[in-house]
Amino acid sequence: MFDSHSDRARRSRVQPSQTNTRVTIATVRTAFVPSPRSLGMSVSDAFDEWARSGKDQGMEERHWHTAKHALARMPVESEARSASKRSSGERGDPRDEGDTVLDLGCGSGYAGRALRETKDVGRVYGVDAAPEMAHNARAYTDDPRVAFAVGDFEHLPFDDDSIDHCWSMEAFYYAQNPHTVLDELRRVLRPGGTFYCAVNRWEEHVHSHEWEELVGVPMLLWSERQYREAFREAGFAVAGQDRIPDTETEIPTESEFPTEDWETRAAMVERYREYGTLLTVGVVPE
Repeated sequence: MFDSHSDRARRSRVQPSQTNTRVTIATVRTAFVPSPRSLGMSVSDAFDEWARSGKDQGMEERHWHTAKHALARMPVESEARSASKRSSGERGDPRDEGDTVLDLGCGSGYAGRALRETKDVGRVYGVDAAPEMAHNARAYTDDPRVAFAVGDFEHLPFDDDSIDHCWSMEAFYYAQNPHTVLDELRRVLRPGGTFYCAVNRWEEHVHSHEWEELVGVPMLLWSERQYREAFREAGFAVAGQDRIPDTETEIPTESEFPTEDWETRAAMVERYREYGTLLTVGVVPE
């Protein structure tokens, strides 16, 4: 269960010297070197600072409230299932060792660690624009089937049809060219692959509109319809879109309002219980 794994999978930290960062597959382009401009330095600088100050752990805790429910839906095939197929003589790629998952904008890498522990996926590759975030993510696991890299969402270091599923939480709206990112994901995902895109900022979510000013970097503000249309334009079939409520953030009693961040309890309830996280799921046609 995703609920019970957190202490081990999300909080485990090993010393950097213990971390195995040599995970490779033939489809990874080892010569990939992103340019500073392509990374969008304002975004990477902001997240580098957050990583150095330990905010990556706080982000992980908050995101996990809804991320675990979305991750539980991902139709990933485990390493054990792939081995069972091979032993029973089922058709398939004999090199297959479970599904390969890309964590786009991986932050601390919590999603990949969770998928490895709870769903036994074959491999996870986390890509983040911030070097310090990727550095921290490497230090939080010694799993040889989890690897992290600094990269550009618009130029992913993977070959065509090489990734089974992609997960992204609170990262897509930092893309400078979101349509290009979707095209790139469509390129690297195999037929039948999925893109699980989770965001807490979108047009209908009125309490998220001021985030760009607070964070200090450009942020996309698409509507729910725009997400669906953009996915379809990139060649994805939209398998679903819904809001996942955050039922774990504690909301004070009415008598405790206003608070430092909220004028009314009703607004805070709306933010977490009604809006929560928007999940859009795209599928690559077979």
